[in-house]
Amino acid sequence: MKKDLKYYLKLTYTARIKRNSDGSYFAEIEELPGCMTEADTKEDVLKMLEDAKEAWLETAQDRGIDIPEPSEDEFSGKFNVRVPKFLHRKLAYRAKSEGVSLNTLITTTLASSAK
Repeated sequence: MKKDLKYYLKLTYTARIKRNSDGSYFAEIEELPGCMTEADTKEDVLKMLEDAKEAWLETAQDRGIDIPEPSEDEFSGKFNVRVPKFLHRKLAYRAKSEGVSLNTLITTTLASSAK
């Protein structure tokens, strides 16, 4: 069954918005390569991104390009990391000296460096 434009327009794609150094905004749709726009305000960039998405989808359908659907977030909040024994020891000692669990130390350290 071929999906029409209305089907794809109803899907919730991942929009990424960044503020430029000049105060304007850049926006893109993660799942649709090259679907991007810029505007002076956040409100305008969101409107323009919807227009860009529709144009991208129409073009893809006209050209017979496969249209990706939004990926479902499957993040459990858990992942395993292997570290050298010396680093494990160092982190465990630091956590103990700060009176927190190793998990708490690592989580807060990661959170403080994530942007």
